[in-house]
Amino acid sequence: MQMFSAMLALAALAGALVLTASMTVARATPAGAEFVRIAREHAMRFALLLTGSSMLGSLYFSEVADYSPCKLCWYQRVCMYGIALVSLVAVVRRERVAAPYVTVLASVGLVISAYHYLVEWFPTLESDVCSLDVPCTTIWFRMFGFVTLPFMAGAAFLSVIVVMAAERKK
Repeated sequence: MQMFSAMLALAALAGALVLTASMTVARATPAGAEFVRIAREHAMRFALLLTGSSMLGSLYFSEVADYSPCKLCWYQRVCMYGIALVSLVAVVRRERVAAPYVTVLASVGLVISAYHYLVEWFPTLESDVCSLDVPCTTIWFRMFGFVTLPFMAGAAFLSVIVVMAAERKK
């Protein structure tokens, strides 16, 4: 499950990179414009897919694999689960007005994920936010030498931000 989740995170980052490149050259190439149009049309579905699968993954790691989440993990979950809920409602109601709220939640989650990832690599950066029984420096696994749980959450948040940018692109 660790390898599968790590590969999904890297695939999400690759998709975000391709979408960013497509948005950059959308006016120059018809393929780029079409890719952006599809991303824009299905942005909330993509956000729901990204955050829903991240939510299920986090529940698997905490409830099945018994990886105890630290406080920073919980803060990331608040953002991730919030995006999943907002995007689910937006998809069901076929509304496009949720993009700013999703973007804000994803941005806050990305900042927390980036800080958490830095704390994993540089434990001296840890503040008093985490407890002693589950420190934020705990690394449950590191796939490919760099993919950890905060990295995967950050990849999902970044991908959601890029998809929401495509949704807002005219």
